[in-house]
Amino acid sequence: MSESSPLVRVHVNIELSAASLQAVVANSKKMAEPDENGRFRVDTADALAALISTFLRKKGFEEFARNVDNY
Repeated sequence: MSESSPLVRVHVNIELSAASLQAVVANSKKMAEPDENGRFRVDTADALAALISTFLRKKGFEEFARNVDNY
């Protein structure tokens, strides 16, 4: 998004491959510290949302969304 455009949070349903989701879960666990019981306390949904948001910003989704040919 452009610097002058505010960001808003939307909740959507998306389709992605199982392999992509497995990668997000695996990499999120690698970055998280296990608790005293050895369990990883990481919200993979938040990690996925942040990853997709970063991707959309870097890849110019705003311009893509403005192009009616993409609908």
